[in-house]
Amino acid sequence: MPSFLEDLSKFRGTGERNAQGQSLEDFLAAYDPGEYESPSCTTDAVIFAHPGKPDPSLEGLRLLMVKRGNHPCIGAWALPGGFVNMREDLADTARRELEEETGVLDLVMEQIATYGNYDRDPRSRVITTAYMALVDESKVTVTAGDDAADAAWCNVRLELLSEGQEGGRTKNRYALYLENQSRGLDTKAVVEEEIRRDGLIRERNYTVVDQGLTAADHGAIITQALLILKKRSGYV
Repeated sequence: MPSFLEDLSKFRGTGERNAQGQSLEDFLAAYDPGEYESPSCTTDAVIFAHPGKPDPSLEGLRLLMVKRGNHPCIGAWALPGGFVNMREDLADTARRELEEETGVLDLVMEQIATYGNYDRDPRSRVITTAYMALVDESKVTVTAGDDAADAAWCNVRLELLSEGQEGGRTKNRYALYLENQSRGLDTKAVVEEEIRRDGLIRERNYTVVDQGLTAADHGAIITQALLILKKRSGYV
């Protein structure tokens, strides 16, 4: 098949042929991407808001959520996000989906994590890349769109339920509270953080134990983002 890209200059390496005698062009013409199963890729955006200057303790922090208007997780509350187009960078997908679902434009967004458990979506093998932003709520206007039934700021709070060591691993359990009285939302998700250490390396995994009314593994993504902010603010 033809090359996916027009400019091949940075993929030529030393310019030699491979063991089959193929040039780069020959190799790409014979390459069949359908030979391997391909996962789908999405992005999800964790958009926090504060009234003016954020408090170091993150008290009063709010989170932008959308209510799912279609399957899967219909009626649950989710992070704004969606599928990556073939010729679209991940950060551009995050901004596009955020605009389509909430009307929010042009934020500074930081990539914070990738979630790729094989069973995280019933439609297909879906891997998501999570982004985070922190904005002044008064400067952002939210309007639900695309497949979102609603979009709203929610009060968000994280509570440490338990912590301990098990077989060389640290295991912390958190309660994630989301609330918006005008939308009838008052839910709690329970998320477990597992940390393994090897010298300078830290392996962190976040798993949803109880979803509450949050969609799929979004409670885990939100928890991870909150812990990043708390650490940077010096609160933990």
